[in-house]
Amino acid sequence: MKNLVAREDALTVGAVAKRCGVKVSTLHFYESKGLIKSTRNTGNQRRYNKQVLRRVSLIKAAQKMGITLAEIKEQLDTLNGKTAPNQKDWQRLSTHWQLSLNERIQTMERLRDYLAGCIGCGCLSMNACPLYNEDDKLAAVGDGAVLIDNNLS
Repeated sequence: MKNLVAREDALTVGAVAKRCGVKVSTLHFYESKGLIKSTRNTGNQRRYNKQVLRRVSLIKAAQKMGITLAEIKEQLDTLNGKTAPNQKDWQRLSTHWQLSLNERIQTMERLRDYLAGCIGCGCLSMNACPLYNEDDKLAAVGDGAVLIDNNLS
């Protein structure tokens, strides 16, 4: 059984959901993924430390930037057991995510520029077309859209 808590300053799941602007099910999901933690009161109801508000806000901000929950968890796990990141932690996390986002932006720009010519021509029959794969010859090279993937790397 989880730790029991009788603290009066602990927040209910409904209170956290309301303060953070998320659904209760979202908090349950975050908890199931190890992004946040709760304790239980004597009635076996979830209770959250107030610092979870900052942690959920960070998760929401990172998600808006396109950071996956797996990446968020990976970085939150580096907080060495702290419930919520402080300013120094946020600076480190945001720098890491900024580098990741810059790489994604560059990949997306290459994809946009690369596909513009192909989509513009519409023939789907050119040997150099990243979508055309006559007789599935590229199966030996790898899975997926290997021409696109190779040109974006």
